[in-house]
Amino acid sequence: MRCVILDDYQGVATSYADWSVLPGVEVTALREHLTDEADLAAAIGDAQALVVMRERTPVTASLLDRLPGLGLVVTSGMRNAAIDLEACRGRGLTVCGTASASTPPGELTWALILGLVRHLVPESTAMATGGRWQSTVGRDLAGATLGLVGLGRIGTRVAAVGAAFGMDVLAWSPHLTAQRAGDGGARLAPSLAALLGESDVVSLHLVLSDSTRGLIGRAELAAMRPTSYLVNTSRAGLVDTEALVEALREGRLAGAGLDVYDEEPLPADHPLRRLPTVLGTPHLGYVSEGNYRRYYTEAVQDVAAWLAGSPVRELT
Repeated sequence: MRCVILDDYQGVATSYADWSVLPGVEVTALREHLTDEADLAAAIGDAQALVVMRERTPVTASLLDRLPGLGLVVTSGMRNAAIDLEACRGRGLTVCGTASASTPPGELTWALILGLVRHLVPESTAMATGGRWQSTVGRDLAGATLGLVGLGRIGTRVAAVGAAFGMDVLAWSPHLTAQRAGDGGARLAPSLAALLGESDVVSLHLVLSDSTRGLIGRAELAAMRPTSYLVNTSRAGLVDTEALVEALREGRLAGAGLDVYDEEPLPADHPLRRLPTVLGTPHLGYVSEGNYRRYYTEAVQDVAAWLAGSPVRELT
């Protein structure tokens, strides 16, 4: 039997879990991201099990048509919008997931916020290249307002750190109540527009759905202050990328901290790579030793359980 692991960018998939507990299973990890469906299908070949990392590669109906021997798909996390679950069910495929943690993306959110408000990248670059000593003035977080669009597990963690910095924490989401906002360490904003207009830093923590796609568009960006920052470690589809690029180019925002993009990997010539007020990371929110160890260990468990005829953590 063959098991193929896709998009092992760092080449660590087989070192963060013990795949040898799967006797008779040949495990192949692919480091290169393949966008051409024919090339991808050829690389997967006759594998019976496929392990995917988050939403790096879509598992579509047309791809599945090229993989008649496939019986199991395992994804990191218990939600993956890039997997066509209906197509999997129609072909009799089992789809399983793994646990995930809210700590790593919450921590990266604060890395982006701090990097933006204290201009860490330009100052560090100047240090490394012999440039000007002290060329920027950092913003204070104490006394500033943090606006959280979404107050789930990750948003609540981000709120706690904001409060520790002495920030006034606002929160809004379509169904958030004052009670739940208070329980999460925030004040409920009366509307999204009010949150955007009052916040010095806006951070997005919503699940992407039909109702939230494009939630932050031209009108919403216009509601933000020109001295405010937008941070997105959630999903790129929450924001109208074209409108965001325009706002940044025209100086209508102080900057943006981004970890997610409409296309990943982000094309080399994309404007978000070149705008000086963008602090971008290559979708690292969930990329940590603890998360990877959890993902791949539970992926091994998923394959073993499926082989035993008793799949666990099935996606529905």
